[in-house]
Amino acid sequence: MKQRIISGVIAGAAFVVLTVLGGWYFFALLLFMTIVGMTEYIRMNGVSMKHPLAWLAMAGTLLLFLPWDDLGLHQPAALHMIWMLMFILLSVTVLTKNEVTIDGAALMLLGALYIGYGFHAMYEVRGGESHGLMTTIMAFFAIWASDAGAYFTGKAIGKNKLWPAISPNKTIEGSLGGVVLALLIALVFAWIYPNEIGIGRAIMIGLVASVAGQLGDLIQSAYKRVRGIKDSGTLLPGHGGVLDRCDSWLIVFPLLIMTNLLPL
Repeated sequence: MKQRIISGVIAGAAFVVLTVLGGWYFFALLLFMTIVGMTEYIRMNGVSMKHPLAWLAMAGTLLLFLPWDDLGLHQPAALHMIWMLMFILLSVTVLTKNEVTIDGAALMLLGALYIGYGFHAMYEVRGGESHGLMTTIMAFFAIWASDAGAYFTGKAIGKNKLWPAISPNKTIEGSLGGVVLALLIALVFAWIYPNEIGIGRAIMIGLVASVAGQLGDLIQSAYKRVRGIKDSGTLLPGHGGVLDRCDSWLIVFPLLIMTNLLPL
């Protein structure tokens, strides 16, 4: 427990500092998390990091993550990048005479999209020209409030299991508690920044952060259960890997952008 607390405090402090600094500091943080997260995903699927399939998957992930405009490069259409990555991965199944199966190629494409664009979305929100830091903090606070509300409400009054086949400790009461606390946090931001975040938008942000965030948590739990592992990695002692810590973020931030709920 002592090791868990120490590692959590150090990692949390570093994350907050780099997020506040923004720019290339935040970019470096997310780049590191993208590489580690995709490495965890590749290993979870039983692929060696020395295998060409792993190299292609990592390259595709980075192509989807990189902020092309900020690097002074022309950004290809996202759909074109995804299609080309699919084509290359499928070609590998032919070149290896099915040593790499179509299932394995599909898994790598899925991971590149899930992790590459998930972390890119965080960078995009933080780099928003109007209120990047505020909207980033609001999104993270709403996600963390949902986690905390679900945990403590579940501990206090949780009786009815939410999805025992996937995550046996989660309860319906806890899930609702997470939604309520995320909404309250989002409304606090609307009260502090009324000119940027209206009440209606704050409610929608809180709902997306909580509902989609909890679903993101369940998605990762379901995948780890299929693979028969407890944690995606061992980056932080007592906390697991990047995918364990960021499962909600990777779903919430892209949705907040796609729904145009955050003023970028």
